[in-house]
Amino acid sequence: MTQSIYITSAEGHSGKSSVALGVLDALSRVTPRAGVFRPIARSIAERDYVLEMLLDHDSVDLAYDDCVGVTYDDVRDDADAALARIVERYKAVEAQCDAVVIIGSDYTDVGSPAELAYNARIAANLGAPVLLVLGGRAQQGHSETLGLSVARTPQEVGQIASLAISELQHERAALFAVIANRADADRLDEVVASVRHVVDAAAVVGGTTEQRTVPVWALPEDRFLIAPSVRGVLRSVEGELIKGDPALLTREVLGVVVAGMSMVNVLPRLKESAVVVIPADRTEVLLAALLANASGTFPSLAGIVLNGGFELPDAIVRLIDGLGSPLPIIATDLGTYDTAVRIMNTRGRLAADSQHRYDTALALFERHIDTELLTSELGLARPSVVTPLMFEYGLVDRARTDRRRIVLPEGTDDRVLRAAATVLSRGIADLTILGEPIEVRGRAIELGIDLRDAEVLSPFDAVHVDKFATEYARLRAHKGVTYAQAADTVTDVSYFGTLMVHLGLADGMVSGAAHTTAHTIRPAFEIIKTAPGVSVVSSVFLMALADRVLVYGDCAVIPDPTSEQLADIAVSSAATAEQFGIAPRVAMLSYSTGESGTGADVEKVRTATALVRERAPELLVEGPIQYDAAADAAVARAKMPGSAVAGRATVFVFPDLNTGNNTYKAVQRSAGAVAIGPVLQGLNKPINDLSRGALVDDIVNTIAITAIQAQGSPE
Repeated sequence: MTQSIYITSAEGHSGKSSVALGVLDALSRVTPRAGVFRPIARSIAERDYVLEMLLDHDSVDLAYDDCVGVTYDDVRDDADAALARIVERYKAVEAQCDAVVIIGSDYTDVGSPAELAYNARIAANLGAPVLLVLGGRAQQGHSETLGLSVARTPQEVGQIASLAISELQHERAALFAVIANRADADRLDEVVASVRHVVDAAAVVGGTTEQRTVPVWALPEDRFLIAPSVRGVLRSVEGELIKGDPALLTREVLGVVVAGMSMVNVLPRLKESAVVVIPADRTEVLLAALLANASGTFPSLAGIVLNGGFELPDAIVRLIDGLGSPLPIIATDLGTYDTAVRIMNTRGRLAADSQHRYDTALALFERHIDTELLTSELGLARPSVVTPLMFEYGLVDRARTDRRRIVLPEGTDDRVLRAAATVLSRGIADLTILGEPIEVRGRAIELGIDLRDAEVLSPFDAVHVDKFATEYARLRAHKGVTYAQAADTVTDVSYFGTLMVHLGLADGMVSGAAHTTAHTIRPAFEIIKTAPGVSVVSSVFLMALADRVLVYGDCAVIPDPTSEQLADIAVSSAATAEQFGIAPRVAMLSYSTGESGTGADVEKVRTATALVRERAPELLVEGPIQYDAAADAAVARAKMPGSAVAGRATVFVFPDLNTGNNTYKAVQRSAGAVAIGPVLQGLNKPINDLSRGALVDDIVNTIAITAIQAQGSPE
């Protein structure tokens, strides 16, 4: 039976979208098919950005048009007919999902008391319990600098709760939970207590004292979630990006400076993350703002808006191009007053294209909401099926349980910085980023991401270079390496990061987004070396299929392993599987199953299987065995009946790199599997390599994997 939850509020701008994102993310951890439904959309002409953001979540596979019920106009024309249409369209979504997040209307153009009642009526007719979101701010401003926003007292939040719960009860809607959002961060406990009192009193009046206790939570105000982005400002002023880096349009705007005065008077008034409004004919002020932003001695700006519709002279354009500033410059035809007013009235949007905002919303939700209670109260238990997304969530949760420090050598790569911000905000690991601190932190500010909790370390730091050079010269003395040679070598970021791991300054390293595999792992071979009892470093891919996760090895390191090396790969791969919660049943793959074939390649696998049984007698292993016999129960019954591995294998050991690499890519592309890796194994301490085409999510996953490996590494 599909479980659903109806998220609604008693007023607009309560931050309902960030709550919906948190709920959807929580449901996605325990159910393979999550869905989203919007009963009332503002219009059919303009797409609903909240619905689009939620549909963009990896757990949802639904078409936008299928997830909309009716419009406001439909409700005004005939509320009963609209309700019937909502129920009909919701049932079509429900049939495709195990759990559905239903997002109530936004009060953006109605704002009448009847709107909550209608939402409650919808929830009752859909059979969905209500998650009530209360606004913790008396004036729904956009940030402390763009609009005034006054925190409600706990008593005021309680009063809003009382009115809203009465409406829900009148319409026979079941109250599932209450979240006071954007509440005063210093009074969260008082807010919860005030709402708790109202909820308990309402239960007594409603005669429900013998039923479940309704959970009450509070989320604090976060200025980044409600601040508009530079892209939002661009839309508001109907402008055009004429200069600067489009990637910086996601940065939050925390203030507005109207530059209607001379250059020397504008400069002292610049504010951190502000948009500066400059008349397009005041080119000296424009150049001053660009230079101030680049100087490092003034606040870092979010963008510049040139108003008035004047074209920049060619000489000024050439000068701006020569400065090479990435700061977005937006041109609008509006006058100064209209430009400033529109910017001040720009609403912040929680959108999927702002990773910082997205991460912040999820981190807040995870920190303050008991997601396990939320999902269990909905009746969602963890299923036996494990989807790729659920496996990735499991990695994050495992990494959090015992946080480790991971070093990221590639601090000049934007993907690495964005991934680092996600890792820090979600509490996955502690991080050290290599690079010049001013450059790394400056770029982070430009990208609108928060790296304040990261350690940023220069690979040319004299103290560390001396320490690392001494150690590297000692380790490589047998190769004739001198201190001077070592001092030159260790400033290479891969060597620097590896030595941090070797000396215990970090627990693991993730690199390769901007470097070759050889460049990443060569220092590990020289410095970290193999674990006791392991002769080779190998790799596995964690292959997340639609309903389970398999381990493939070796697909990236050893071209043509010997029998002894194959045995090492098998034992290491089984240990890796166990680290990630996969019960190891090892298939030693060949083109022959059991005793049916002969030849040098088959004998190599047969010998390797015997060695595995000798070294790890407790391990379930079968070989030689063909892939179909290892993976398919029906084939296994015919080819190898009675085997504890055949048809149930979870760890697949390929006879050579050619076979392994092609097989993992074939499964990845043909079966739609998510290939996580390569995960290096066999080293004393974890070092992992990224693909140079790695996406931000790939980097986040690899950091989580490395942190989990570090949890099992010897201190």
